[in-house]
Amino acid sequence: MTAFVLPDLGEGLQDAELIAWHVAEGDHVVQDEPLVSVETDKAVVEVPSPQSGRILQLIGKPGERIKVGAPLVIFEEGSHPDTGTVMGELADRSPVAPATTTQTSRSAQPIASPAVRALAREHGIDLTRIRGTGPYGAITRADLEQATSTPLSKDAGPALTGIRRTMAINMARARAGVVPATLCDEADIEAWWRPDADVSVRLIHAIARACDAIPALNARFDGARLLRELPSTIDLGIAVDTEEGLIVPVIRDVANTTSADLRRKLDALKNAARLRTVAPADLRDPTITLSNFGMLAGRQAALVVLPPQVAIIGAGRIDTVAVPQNGGVAFRHKLPLSLTFDHRAVSGGEAARFLAAMIADLAEDRRTS
Repeated sequence: MTAFVLPDLGEGLQDAELIAWHVAEGDHVVQDEPLVSVETDKAVVEVPSPQSGRILQLIGKPGERIKVGAPLVIFEEGSHPDTGTVMGELADRSPVAPATTTQTSRSAQPIASPAVRALAREHGIDLTRIRGTGPYGAITRADLEQATSTPLSKDAGPALTGIRRTMAINMARARAGVVPATLCDEADIEAWWRPDADVSVRLIHAIARACDAIPALNARFDGARLLRELPSTIDLGIAVDTEEGLIVPVIRDVANTTSADLRRKLDALKNAARLRTVAPADLRDPTITLSNFGMLAGRQAALVVLPPQVAIIGAGRIDTVAVPQNGGVAFRHKLPLSLTFDHRAVSGGEAARFLAAMIADLAEDRRTS
């Protein structure tokens, strides 16, 4: 007998939530066949079999949290011991088209989070009769409400899971480990603004140019050892609002990426974030973050810096503002900006110069550049 343990998924995580088995005890599987889907902090990941053989025992039920390195499957046959990591394989297995990973798989257990299961029990709902619309056919709260045609109480339910659990942990870590300060200003974007302007891409270019001028904001800081690293590339985290909570996928090396490629990558990552199919590699190690919250509401905000990053930029709602001009009044489009930084690693002067560099860049008409 050989044991296969939950591998290191390459995100620095300690555990993952078991979503659904795709095999059953007694099945004979072949190497690389999907064994199980697990939910990490930000994505649903399909874990393949490390070997061929007959399954003697499955350890863990949907909804349980499994620690990295804990046994998942006991094989009766096979002579290939598990190494505890399949990072290389998983990195190439972004679950974009989960054609075989639905509730029609060999797992008869409906796919649902512990919170959804508890809500279903409370209201007497049989999950086997619900068609899930979430990732891999997972049943969501909205699916329960649609099936019953009744809004379900959101007060009942167990502890936070998935993205909201991670968000709570990360916010507490940021509160305990960062000394935040915030600067607010606004950029005059009249030179290039129009209703169909790609504001997000324009902001990314401005951040890249500001990082080039003031590298201290594009950094990683180890507060325990007081070590600061200035990366050679700008790997920008993009805050994406989803129904389940906040996800921050990363666009790599934005300073050397064209506007067209930035738009394509933004669209792909936002879509993957909302479908919960972001590859683990696309969630790791941002060097600075952008939150374009103005698309929803708000002008300025004191945002949260998540270590080891040292800065996050917020873009607020664009407004038309009356300004004095030639003895009269002119109306200009203004983009509010917020810069929150870790004051242990960034001085006030560096932060102010960074924000000034962004404002200066955003004032220029770069539509033909």
